[in-house]
Amino acid sequence: MKFSQPQADVFVPAGAPDPAAALARTTHLCLAAHQDDIEIMAYEGIAACLDRPDRHFTGVVVTNGAGSPRTGRYAALTDEQMQGVRREEQRRAAALGGFNLCLQLAHPSAAVKDPRHAGVRADLAAIVAGCRPEVVYLHNPADKHDTHIAVLLRSLEALRALPAADRPRRVLGCEVWRDLDWLPDGEKQLLDASARPDLAAALLAAFDSQISGGKRYDLAAIGRRTANATFHTSHATDRHTAVNWAIDLTPLVADPARSVEAYATAAIERFRDDVRDRLRRFA
Repeated sequence: MKFSQPQADVFVPAGAPDPAAALARTTHLCLAAHQDDIEIMAYEGIAACLDRPDRHFTGVVVTNGAGSPRTGRYAALTDEQMQGVRREEQRRAAALGGFNLCLQLAHPSAAVKDPRHAGVRADLAAIVAGCRPEVVYLHNPADKHDTHIAVLLRSLEALRALPAADRPRRVLGCEVWRDLDWLPDGEKQLLDASARPDLAAALLAAFDSQISGGKRYDLAAIGRRTANATFHTSHATDRHTAVNWAIDLTPLVADPARSVEAYATAAIERFRDDVRDRLRRFA
């Protein structure tokens, strides 16, 4: 299995088949921008597949992690050294989470943001053509990180290019750099992250370069999940202890002509209408 960047990393945990066979058996696929995004946004899929012989989670990191903020013992690292650290952290998390396969494509963020970049397109096309996942986890179209949005759009392009019969049945846009609790309740896709809380914490802790380097993603991600579970409904006790929200992107893959921008802004308009109607009701 070869990709366009020479630094691309293919990691098959011990006991798994060769990379192509591992990719082919994927049931849950996450296409993410950076190392640790997978563990933040797609924990439901990781937990759902762990120790299940009929389910297989594959995580894909598209960029190389060169621009990461760093302080403390990581402050003096060059971009090249930081890429090596983050690559090993992602491998560690994949082993802890029992991933079926972990692919790090090592593209610079600038390449992903260029819709004409042949290497990014070819790598993602090869990945989605090599498997038939039931569920695909992507970044969400209201995310505020530019690279996340670029990875989302490149991923949608790859999925939309598949023959209709080969497209996944469920595609989800997940929380990372913007919450999705603003979605109307009827549109929220609930990703139950309650299982194995020790594993959830350990996966996030694997990325020490980010935590010790000045970003407490471990506390923030778990805190968001807990808050989502509690604030989901005001008139019932909590059914889950940890929840990630997602937006359903399946219609965008089923209809490649559909505008991503129009789809996202229509959801925002429905949120606006919900706020307006509630205020008017009690004015």
